[in-house]
Amino acid sequence: MAKIIIAPSKYIQGANEMQNIAKYASTFGQKPFIIADDFVMNLTRPTIESSFQHSGSDLHFDIFQGECSKAEIERLQKIYEAKNCDMVIGVGGGKTLDTAKAISYYANCPVAIVPTIASTDAPCSALSVIYHEDGSFSEYLILRQNPNMVLMDTAIIAKAPTRLIVAGMGDALATYFEARACHASNAIVLTGAYPSDTALTLAELCYETLLEDGFKAKLAVDQNVSTIAVENVVEANTYLSGVGFESGGIAAAHAIHNGFTVMDECHHLYHGEKVAFGTLAQLVLENAEEQELDEVIGFCLSVGLPICLADMGIEKIDHDKLMEVAKATCAEGETVHNMPFKVTPEDVYAAILTADALGRMVSE
Repeated sequence: MAKIIIAPSKYIQGANEMQNIAKYASTFGQKPFIIADDFVMNLTRPTIESSFQHSGSDLHFDIFQGECSKAEIERLQKIYEAKNCDMVIGVGGGKTLDTAKAISYYANCPVAIVPTIASTDAPCSALSVIYHEDGSFSEYLILRQNPNMVLMDTAIIAKAPTRLIVAGMGDALATYFEARACHASNAIVLTGAYPSDTALTLAELCYETLLEDGFKAKLAVDQNVSTIAVENVVEANTYLSGVGFESGGIAAAHAIHNGFTVMDECHHLYHGEKVAFGTLAQLVLENAEEQELDEVIGFCLSVGLPICLADMGIEKIDHDKLMEVAKATCAEGETVHNMPFKVTPEDVYAAILTADALGRMVSE
């Protein structure tokens, strides 16, 4: 079987690039269906309308209601069709963007992705993560292709709450370790083929960028400004992690994230915050060297990512609930089975408790 690398057709990153969205998006359609949540719509609509003012395009805006669920996708798709639109533009965070990609998939039309935060590696992928209405994980929707365009306006991203870019670092943190595991097991990854050396190299660069620039980027975003470190981390969170996970593969860290969605105590967490702890648990599963564990824990501490269950809101450990997390992690079709060895719920349960003990030991 082949090795395949997939990526967005065009990736654009820079300060105030949303002002140029019409120039980029008009090559894909003249009747864009633009979705964003209520807050992001109020923040970005004037800039988008100004950019399209002399383009001759017919814009239709609609509010995303907060959950990337089948019901919300179907609701918005019906509006898209009723308005005779010819492309989708998703503006906002990961769930908005995944919803835009899903609408594009079912409508068979181009999609432009415009993140206002750098909190996940979702923007570049040919994947939508679908949730139930209660916020628990439902399924992965594998798309025909990656987005036609991804536009990152770093001036907007730098003004978002620091916790969001840090969550993106948590998501990106898993990229190298999961790609490394998939490379070792020669797993079939999201491309439908084997992981490539190029993707593994991008994933490793992603990790190196986080170690070099993550803390500096956090300090800058604390001041609502963009620096070279912020630009580098936005690229790592979005493009390097996006191509790295998709063409390099995902493994235990994301499966453990999915397992934790069954716990109400974790619903307040962002995706990348759970993935960060999942990464630590994956390293325990692998019996990683102490130096590597220390490096990952040190990075998480420096930027404020969870390193123990208490950090995730689980103050009192319920062993039955943790076993449910472990069982969900090991469900049929989950990516934990991309690890280069067999993983059972008992293994995951042990790894979670050991990772928690490691984190608590450092925190105390």
